[in-house]
Amino acid sequence: MTDDFNRYQTTELPPGYTQIAWHRGFGRQIGPLFEKRENGHLTRAFRVEEYHTNGMLNAHGGMLMTFADMAWGGAVEKDDDTWWVTVRLLCDFLAGAPLGSFVEGDGTVVGRQDDVITVEGRIWTGDKTIMRGTGIFKIIPRREGAPGRGAVAAT
Repeated sequence: MTDDFNRYQTTELPPGYTQIAWHRGFGRQIGPLFEKRENGHLTRAFRVEEYHTNGMLNAHGGMLMTFADMAWGGAVEKDDDTWWVTVRLLCDFLAGAPLGSFVEGDGTVVGRQDDVITVEGRIWTGDKTIMRGTGIFKIIPRREGAPGRGAVAAT
């Protein structure tokens, strides 16, 4: 371990998790982010670092909503090549996630109309649910040609 870590940081991950290879844009700014795939189910996670916190040293509500978007949206991914955008995200804040917490989240598809999918989601740390809610996501086509990346969403 290096002395660059504070007392809340660790390089250890729970079993099954790997770091998401998101090296540019917004994902790079809020990461590192992690995920595990088991039996067709996707769970995403992050560890609450100082730059994720509010004045009470809990994960900021904006970070939790950002994470909910990625974790619940993951429920619509059939594979690594599924592209989607968020139409609506409703979040109920139930508890805080203190600095150093390993926060996990997933979603379950509860409805589909053509390319619009409704997901119920949950965010937790340990045995404590910190957020629940509903997301509506739209599957979009991809196209080739984004600089530095294989594809971008069609607009």
